[in-house]
Amino acid sequence: MSVVLVTGGTGTLGRQLVPVLAGRGHEVRVLSRRPGAGTHLGDLRTGAGLAAAADGAQLVVHAASDRRLGRSDLAQTERLLSAVPACAHLLYLSIVGVDAIPFSYYRVKLACEDLVAASPVPSTTLRATQFHELLAAALRAAERWPVAPLPLDLLVQSVAAREVAARAADIIEGPALGRATDFGGPEVLSGWQVTGAWRAHRGKPRAVVSVRLPGRLYRSFSRGLNTCPGYAEGRQTWTQFVLGEQPAAAGRARPA
Repeated sequence: MSVVLVTGGTGTLGRQLVPVLAGRGHEVRVLSRRPGAGTHLGDLRTGAGLAAAADGAQLVVHAASDRRLGRSDLAQTERLLSAVPACAHLLYLSIVGVDAIPFSYYRVKLACEDLVAASPVPSTTLRATQFHELLAAALRAAERWPVAPLPLDLLVQSVAAREVAARAADIIEGPALGRATDFGGPEVLSGWQVTGAWRAHRGKPRAVVSVRLPGRLYRSFSRGLNTCPGYAEGRQTWTQFVLGEQPAAAGRARPA
């Protein structure tokens, strides 16, 4: 088994990935700025603690992102690559549509993909669609409003974070692929369908109104450029997630 360094190990994906890797017998190191949150205290923005966390790590999963719309992501990725020149495989987690949607955060993610690909470190980039958990957080916030203005004609293909974590674990254990096939949820839904399933179960928001914004960014999401219907490999549907249900058990996901 290997020593695996995980950045972003306390985030939505990382919290699912770390126990999967540990359960497979790996020694997992979690880099975190918050004392006690991970196994190693460190900061990718400054480099503090990074050398100690990276020392001897054979595998690296880079899932960290600056919450300020990725403001420091490029510098963080460059700093991480410099700290792990001898690692056997680095996996970078990205987002479906970063090369097609004119969103500043996505442009940063794409630049990080290019930086990773150009590095001498053997690497794989895995793009996934939005997590169920992200949609749920947005809708929980909207529950506080008497009437929730939501972009209901947008398209999404949300996926369970734990399923992306399982695919990430499979990939990091294998050879570097350069670019893995995209990983999307099992269905493409409109905002109307997403919100309808949520309200049917929770009864909130009590009322919604569809809003449409001008510009290329909104049109990109309404056209589904953030989806990958040809790679609908996730199994838990949005409705199952809302209801707390899991799909029937299946075999271990294959890296590709």
